[in-house]
Amino acid sequence: MRIANIERKTLETGVSCEWELDGTGLCDIDTGIGFLDHMLTLLAKHSFTDLSITANGDLDVDSHHTIEDCGIVLGQALKEAIGDKAGIHRYGNCFLPMDEALVQVCLDFSGRPYLVFDADIPKVQLGIYDAEMTEEFFRAVAMNAGLTLHIRVLSGKNIHHIIEAIFKGFARALAEAIAIDPKVHGVMSSKGSL
Repeated sequence: MRIANIERKTLETGVSCEWELDGTGLCDIDTGIGFLDHMLTLLAKHSFTDLSITANGDLDVDSHHTIEDCGIVLGQALKEAIGDKAGIHRYGNCFLPMDEALVQVCLDFSGRPYLVFDADIPKVQLGIYDAEMTEEFFRAVAMNAGLTLHIRVLSGKNIHHIIEAIFKGFARALAEAIAIDPKVHGVMSSKGSL
């Protein structure tokens, strides 16, 4: 079973997460931020993973700390659940359309964390979700999971559609990368390690 349980407590937030990579898309999400809950539900559903996450944060300040800490915890959970990366595809890529929005997400379980976020996300709120925090969320995931992650918004006008396409694209690329392939012996690297 590729599963991880992670907890993070700070003076600003408390986040608990269980992530099972070999799931079916089940989820139990409660971050206190409705739009983030919606996005994480999509992440579980479209990656075919089972995800449970709860967060209590200083939402009276803003959503920044909660969103970023959820990304940190999800990245840590992903790194722990994936383990030594033996037998996985390693790479994932997805072009994801959502109405007028089109997004490409590419990722590599390289162990070399890096984020390229090629998107102009305006400083608007979707409920209490600060849209500009989308980049910080994925930076936190990439840095803590050891992912090389490229996100490119190719077209789009509606911010909800753009961010939803990013999360769905990440989910589909993730599903491809973590898939076990019997043709992969050890790790997918000529060096023999990742």
